[in-house]
Amino acid sequence: MSEELTPENPETETEEAEPVKQRKNGLYPGVSDELAASMKSGWADTELNGLEPIAQARHTADRRAALSARFPGERLVIPAGRLKTRANDTEYAFRASTEYAYLTGDQTEDGVLVLEPEAGGHEATVYLLPRSNRENGEFWLDGQGELWVGRRHSLTEAEQLLGIPAKDVRELPAALAEATGPVRNVRGHDAGIEAALTDKVTAERDEELRVFLSEARLVKDAFEIAELTKACDITARGFEDVVKVLDKAEATSERYIEGTFFLRARIEGNDIGYGSICAAGPHATTLHWVRNDGAVRSGELLLLDAGVETNDLYTADVTRTLPINGTFTPLQRKIYDAVYEAQEAGIAAVKPGAGFRDFHDAAQRVLTEKLVEWGLLGDLTVDKVLELGLQRRWTLHGTGHMLGMDVHDCAAARTESYVNGTLEPGVCLTVEPGLYFQADDLTVPEEYRGIGVRIEDDILVTEDGNRNLSDKLPRQADEVEAWMARVKG
Repeated sequence: MSEELTPENPETETEEAEPVKQRKNGLYPGVSDELAASMKSGWADTELNGLEPIAQARHTADRRAALSARFPGERLVIPAGRLKTRANDTEYAFRASTEYAYLTGDQTEDGVLVLEPEAGGHEATVYLLPRSNRENGEFWLDGQGELWVGRRHSLTEAEQLLGIPAKDVRELPAALAEATGPVRNVRGHDAGIEAALTDKVTAERDEELRVFLSEARLVKDAFEIAELTKACDITARGFEDVVKVLDKAEATSERYIEGTFFLRARIEGNDIGYGSICAAGPHATTLHWVRNDGAVRSGELLLLDAGVETNDLYTADVTRTLPINGTFTPLQRKIYDAVYEAQEAGIAAVKPGAGFRDFHDAAQRVLTEKLVEWGLLGDLTVDKVLELGLQRRWTLHGTGHMLGMDVHDCAAARTESYVNGTLEPGVCLTVEPGLYFQADDLTVPEEYRGIGVRIEDDILVTEDGNRNLSDKLPRQADEVEAWMARVKG
């Protein structure tokens, strides 16, 4: 990785080159006047003209209109966020805040959406970094200059793409600091913006904005449903990729599985939507096993929980539990079939007018019935076990969650709107029951220990029921075995 020089003040597009701040241990002592002059000239005009709006521009306009109607007369500030340091002078890959991307369709760092109140609503402006400066050398000297990290859109180009007026974000903190009137800000993404607003906002009012934007995503629009469907389709191909290389994973580790799925995510999407859980053998009993450094052994199960994030930042969240050698043992199948039956009951409970908790309750009842049937809970009845929550020793987690731009979408929504809410068409959620018998659990027969099974699908509530967006991956045990045999060839 190359080293760059950094100018002290790449602030405006008109200033002359400032003294160069030399990186410690850099190989060049400075920039000669002749080199600086050379780098200012001889470049072609690369401005892009006549750009068409991005596909979701009309949807983001509707989302901003709903936001405007909720907070009339108030200035609303929604930042994308800034780069975060991974180590020394290297950064993590940037991912725009969900709220900002949801309202603009833009994904660039340092961006800020501002809705200024006006008669009858708000005027939206997106504040962005313009093209990096060629006059003062920013474009080739600064670590975030275009010769180092790539071209960014001009403000004019951004306006065409997003359908929102664009201004220079470097002017925004001063403007906000001088602003009057009520202001709300989505916190946690941009410390500079928060500093400019420190005496103008309150935590309570800002939280109300965050909650509204979370609840706005409970019901997906047509664009979002198409993106989630795409994410599930790509994810299914990623699972097929993994099945094809299970022999290589046996020769290496779970990381071969992780890398294989990641390749599909980067080829067809933006990234993985969350850290892939590639849990083989007893690791499947750890709910969020993301170390992925364990052995992959024939005769054991692989619990693969992974999802592709599309280029517009919508993610799938799918789990399959697969016999590594392609065939379930009788005990593995018994446990798997119990989870499958529970998931079937859960999916059947997803429909308009149902309570969000209904699918969880339906799945938990089936799992509890199996645990009682297997003699793991003494002489207690199913109802008593559920009353006391004793099944949770082996079921552990809730049976699902909202899904969208965040893998656990709408997390800031009010309880009465989410877990105590009612399902309606356009809601997308996961149904993911599981059974987990820890390797050191002395309350279960020895042969159960170290077996973990979860089956998870992404379910869209429709006008007349539901649609399984991830149904391209088989779930029933016989179908899983046949599918694995076919994929392996």
